[in-house]
Amino acid sequence: MNQSSPLITRRETLARLSGSALALALPGCSSLGDGAGGASDGETKSVAAIITWYIPGSHADVLIGKILEGWRQDRGPGPRLKLASMYIDQFPKGDLARQFSKKYGVPIFDTIEGAVTVGTEAIPVDAVISVGEHGDYPWNEKDQHLYPRRRFFEGIFATFEKYNRVVPVFNDKHFGPEWEDTVWMWERAQELKVPLMAGSSQPLSFRTPDVAVPLDSQIDGAVGVGYSGLDIYGFHTLEVFQAFVERRRGAETGVKSVQWVGQDDMWDAVDSGMVRRDLLDAVLAATPKYKHSSFQPVLRKTRGDHVGLFLFEYNDGLKGAILMLQGHVGRIGVAVDVRGRREPIATFTAERKEPSYPHFAYLLKGIERMVYTGEPTYPAERTLLTSGMLDRLLTSRYEGGQKRETPELAISYTPVDYPHGPLPLLDEKTW
Repeated sequence: MNQSSPLITRRETLARLSGSALALALPGCSSLGDGAGGASDGETKSVAAIITWYIPGSHADVLIGKILEGWRQDRGPGPRLKLASMYIDQFPKGDLARQFSKKYGVPIFDTIEGAVTVGTEAIPVDAVISVGEHGDYPWNEKDQHLYPRRRFFEGIFATFEKYNRVVPVFNDKHFGPEWEDTVWMWERAQELKVPLMAGSSQPLSFRTPDVAVPLDSQIDGAVGVGYSGLDIYGFHTLEVFQAFVERRRGAETGVKSVQWVGQDDMWDAVDSGMVRRDLLDAVLAATPKYKHSSFQPVLRKTRGDHVGLFLFEYNDGLKGAILMLQGHVGRIGVAVDVRGRREPIATFTAERKEPSYPHFAYLLKGIERMVYTGEPTYPAERTLLTSGMLDRLLTSRYEGGQKRETPELAISYTPVDYPHGPLPLLDEKTW
């Protein structure tokens, strides 16, 4: 951690806090295990942000920045949330945290406990947002970027225990990233009865075409495509895929096995029928391709460190496949065979940059709802499952493509009919 940053201690904050500073916090505290306490009706609720680093275009920027500067990050309308404090793990070149700390009067603390307590002897915030994405952290032998998400949770949960209060927590992207850490994070949250959300912004993003699988559908097959790195975007792709297939009849019951198939064998898997060709054709037809001259390889000749096939079988017998096609497709796509339909449901999720990465606004809208209700807007079990799938798939890849039985992924949950896209999450005039 860069010790030259303008960090302040608990003692200094207590000395600096005035009536105006205290006004954003100090609602009545609930006891540990009672769920979210919080501000009274009509009062804007406050959050503490625990962040790896905060630079332009980072997840901290496009998520926390919307709390500070509105949905479009142009000082216009925004969520009914106020940023009370920040903990920043690293201060790289281009850091925005110190700039916004000064601009908006948001203190930066040198400990997670300091940020969660806002320098007091209680937990005055109504929620904690943990953004363990981006930063200078090591990689392991399975090509997993070892972000400190568990360490962040350890600090948050230790503070909850110390001050005998829990508030809702959002974890950006997947848990872990290693399975052992994922399990610890999940079990600890359940033990403390923490209202918990997690995951990717992509399931909430724009879809082209704008389609969804009806709840309680009979799904007979699904194929997805993704791009970019296996760890960073393999997760996004699994989350989008899961957001479609979890809506099948009987809801989610978990994953029985997973297997990585490398680029030299993936097309044999397609030709042999392990991957349904009709669904692959449908998702490839729906998903944009790279048009730049340097990204025009013939599909079957696509090569790269992040090219390969995710295969998995669910406990109810549904088989899924995702082709990671770095250099060929430019978006995340999915095609689903819904019984009774003549054609597959096929679409891709758009990752728009303007204005200010709007899919993160839809993610923040879900977080905002949890902060005000004290209940997760949609199940964190989806991210628990996809976190485990990704870890086990990367383990299979590291082990040379061995099929792995995954009894630990017998994770059941019931999805909710939470919307994606611009409406009704945000008013059209606002967005």
